[in-house]
Amino acid sequence: MQKVLTAAEMREVDRLTTERYGIPSILLMENAAHAVARVITEKLGGSVKGKSILILCGKGNNGGDGAALARILWEQGARCFVYLIGKISDSTGDARTNFEIVQRLAETQTGFFNLSETFIGISELENIDRISEMFYVMKIDVCVDALFGTGFSGSMRAEFREVVRRFLNRKRPTTKDTIVVSVDIPSGINADSSWLGSDIPDDLVEEHVRVEDIARPDATVTFTAPKIANVSPPASRCNGDLTIAQIGTPSGLVEQTASQLYLSEASDAERFLRSSFFRNNSYKNKRGHSLIIAGSREFSGAAVLAGNSAMRSGVGLVTLVTAASSKDAAASRILPEVMVRGVAETESGAVAEEAFDEVADLLKKADSIAIGSGLSQNESTKRFVEKVVFGSSVPVVVDADALNLLSPFGPPEGGTQNLTPPEGGTQNLILTPHEGEFLRLLGTDDKDAIKDRVTAVREFAINYNVILVLKGERVLIGEPGGKVVVNPTGNSGLGKAGNGDTLTGIIAGFAAQAHSMNIDLFETVVAAVYIAGMSGDVAEKKFGKRVMTASDVRECLTDVFETFEKTN
Repeated sequence: MQKVLTAAEMREVDRLTTERYGIPSILLMENAAHAVARVITEKLGGSVKGKSILILCGKGNNGGDGAALARILWEQGARCFVYLIGKISDSTGDARTNFEIVQRLAETQTGFFNLSETFIGISELENIDRISEMFYVMKIDVCVDALFGTGFSGSMRAEFREVVRRFLNRKRPTTKDTIVVSVDIPSGINADSSWLGSDIPDDLVEEHVRVEDIARPDATVTFTAPKIANVSPPASRCNGDLTIAQIGTPSGLVEQTASQLYLSEASDAERFLRSSFFRNNSYKNKRGHSLIIAGSREFSGAAVLAGNSAMRSGVGLVTLVTAASSKDAAASRILPEVMVRGVAETESGAVAEEAFDEVADLLKKADSIAIGSGLSQNESTKRFVEKVVFGSSVPVVVDADALNLLSPFGPPEGGTQNLTPPEGGTQNLILTPHEGEFLRLLGTDDKDAIKDRVTAVREFAINYNVILVLKGERVLIGEPGGKVVVNPTGNSGLGKAGNGDTLTGIIAGFAAQAHSMNIDLFETVVAAVYIAGMSGDVAEKKFGKRVMTASDVRECLTDVFETFEKTN
C-alpha cells in the first residue's frame, strides 16, 4: 500500500528531504523530469529521437520540471519546444535555474524553420495562437502539461484556461494525434480534492474550475506518492495512465506523515499469495473452510456465484448453506467440489431462524462465513442473520440481504434489540455494501451523507469496529484504526448483476485462508478486492464490458493467479 498525500504533506516531505538528508531540491526536480522522460519514451515506442515535443509550462516548480524535461529529451535526440506562460524573470529558485539553462541552450540553435534533427527552444508566450501554429507547421508527437501541478488552488487565468481547453485534452481536434502527458497532476485539478465541475457541492463552486477547463492527458506522472485527486473519482478519471515515480525521497518521510489514506498495489496481492502459497504438505483442512450462507427459493443464482468464486479462491473447503427449496437448483449449477446443504425455510422460501441449530456444527468448523447473497428478507431470516453475524468468532462477510436486514447498523430508534456488535465489537466483521446499502446502514436516504466517501467509510469502520468494503467506482476499504485504502483495479463492466456475489465469495475464500494460516485480515481483504478487480480487468480485455459476466470474472481468477506466479 502506498500512502496518499495532500499537497501540503507533499511539500513538507520535499522540505524535509533537503533539510534532514541534504538532498538538493533541484536534484529532485531533475529526477522527476527523468521519470516523465521515461514514460514519454515508452509511449513513443522506446525512442524520442526525431520526435517533436511541445512542453507547456507555468512559472512554478511544475514548469521547472517541464524545462528540465525539455533538456533531457533534447539530449536524447528530440525536438523540444518550451512555451512558458509568463516570464522567466518572474520565476524563482530551481524552476528559474532550469528555464535559464534551456534559454542558454536555445541560443545555440538555428532558426525555427530550418530545424536539425534535434532542437531546443523556449518562448515566453504572449499569444496562445502561436501554439496553434506549431500544430499546423509540424506534427507534434507529444504535448506536455507542466502548468500547475499540486500548486493549483482552484482559480485559473483566462490564458491558462484557453491553453488547457485547446491543447491539453486528448479528445480535442487539435491534439487527437498527439500524446498528452501531465506532470504530477492534470492542470485544472486541485490535488486535495476528488471533485470536478458539477460534482462539487454548491458552496464550493467558486473554488473550482469547470469540467471543460481540466486537462485530459493520456498519461500522468506523479512523484513520490499519489495525491488525493490522482486516486479518487471523479478527478482520478482525468489521469489517463497513472505512473507513481520515486525520485529519491526517503520513504520513511512519507510513512511519517499523518495521512491515513492509502492506495493498494500489486505488492499487496503478492504478499497475501506468498503467505498462503501451496506448501508440499498442503491439504484441504490446512487451507481453510469457507461457509457460504446464501440463496432462497427465488434467488439460487446468487448462492451459486458466491460459492463458486469462493472455491476458485484457493480455499480448501467450501460449503453452501441455502434454503431447502433452493438446494436442488443450486446443487445442479454449482461446482461439484462445493458441498451443499438445505436447511429450514420460511413459507416464502427463505432461510428460517430455526436453521441456526441445523448449521451449528458447520459454524464451529468454518474458518470464514459469508452471509447474505440472495438470502431474501423477512423477520425469521433477520433473527437467523443476527445470530450468525454477532455470534461468530471467525471472519464474517456480510453482504446484500444480510446488510439490509441489519440496517441501520445500530439500535433501531425506540427499538427493543441492540444490533451493534458484542461488547468491544469484532474486527472479524467485513461489511460489503454498495452505496445504496451503505446509506441504509447509516439509516438515511440523504446521499450527501456519503458525498465524502473516504470520511464516511473511515467513521463507520471506527464507530462499529468493522472492516468496511464500500463498492462502486474505486472500491474503498476501511478498518477500525482509521486507515482507508483505495483500490485501483476494476472497471465499469463489473457494474452488472452477480459481481457483488462473486466479490463476496472471493473475500470469504481469502478470509478463510487468512484465519487458518494466521494472516492479517485487513491486509487479506485489501488483497482480495485488488485481485477481484484485476480479474474484472482481465475479463474486460477478453470479452469487453458489454459482454463480460460475473462468471467470466470468476474464471479470470486463473489468469490473475498465473500472472502473480510468473512474477515470483
